[in-house]
Amino acid sequence: MVMPKASTLLSWYDVHARRLPWRALPGVKADPYAVWLSEIMLQQTTVVTVGPYFQKFLHKWPRVQDLAAADIDEIMHAWAGLGYYSRARNLHACAQAVVGTHAGIFPSAQAELLKLPGIGPYTAAAVAAIAYGQAATVVDGNVERVIARLFAITEVLPAAKKPIYEKATLLTPAKRPGDFAQAMMDLGATVCTPKRPACGRCPWTKPCIARAEGNPETLPVKAPKKEKPTRRGAAFWIVRADGAVLIRKRPPKGLLGGMMEVPSTEWLADVESGLSKDIRSRAQLLRQAPVDAKWKKRLGNVRHTFTHFHLVLELYEARVPQKMQIEGVWVQPENFDDYALPTVMKKVVSLALSDTTQLVKSARRR
Repeated sequence: MVMPKASTLLSWYDVHARRLPWRALPGVKADPYAVWLSEIMLQQTTVVTVGPYFQKFLHKWPRVQDLAAADIDEIMHAWAGLGYYSRARNLHACAQAVVGTHAGIFPSAQAELLKLPGIGPYTAAAVAAIAYGQAATVVDGNVERVIARLFAITEVLPAAKKPIYEKATLLTPAKRPGDFAQAMMDLGATVCTPKRPACGRCPWTKPCIARAEGNPETLPVKAPKKEKPTRRGAAFWIVRADGAVLIRKRPPKGLLGGMMEVPSTEWLADVESGLSKDIRSRAQLLRQAPVDAKWKKRLGNVRHTFTHFHLVLELYEARVPQKMQIEGVWVQPENFDDYALPTVMKKVVSLALSDTTQLVKSARRR
């Protein structure tokens, strides 16, 4: 085969590079803080979704020192809606480590970057290459697709990751490695797409083995997706006499760690609970309620999909006296936006308020 040339891709990139909020303009040195922040946000999240969040974070915390000094609850609130909330906790921890250990300057060596919280091999390579011009091999999902097709790598992912990385390393140039990394990402995102790749517009049309064999869409080969289990539980909409609703903070570790929630039960798959959807009783769920009250089940359920499972939540509501002591925060419904509620909890709030919450109205009349 004809070996793909990095210079060919870089010439294409000079003309077709995407303009992205975190990407330095031609001739301008990239800011390591902006590169790191964007790469953390882009993990498992689309460019379109990340754009507004990145700009909001950079406006609010323009330097790593500002982010390190911020309150974690404020960061979690700003992150709400991006998902994968452990990234936000690691973001804060990493900023504090950079300030405390590296005097506010991100290290340039991959080995040192890997020691920082929340930074794995991909992010370390991206910061080293894009921000510091290190000849680091950067491989994300877009790059995997490009390399798998160029070299017709037919191993099934994740086994294919090793040969893909080895081939990508062969292509990574000593000059302009950061531009090369971003060019590879752009090529995968705009030309070498998962379906209907625009091979006629690709700068590497001639050396691409998959194009020559007429099967680029079949690569990379992915293992069949496992069916996601469904977990079930209940959320408790607790209304005080003045109309305020109880929310509380989830434990710092685990799913949605450190985020605010409408109190809920454990989320168990039917196989874990030993009960089917029909048998799992209201009494079982209410035993996990944070307060003993007269509960009323609301019509409808909240449905949400996480990476590894679907979730179905029933919603129960109750009125409690003004002076009842319950751990959590009492919030008027119009002030929910002031708190870091993840998307699933925003759905709970939406269902609870879907009829302007008769329970709140009746509570305020008492």
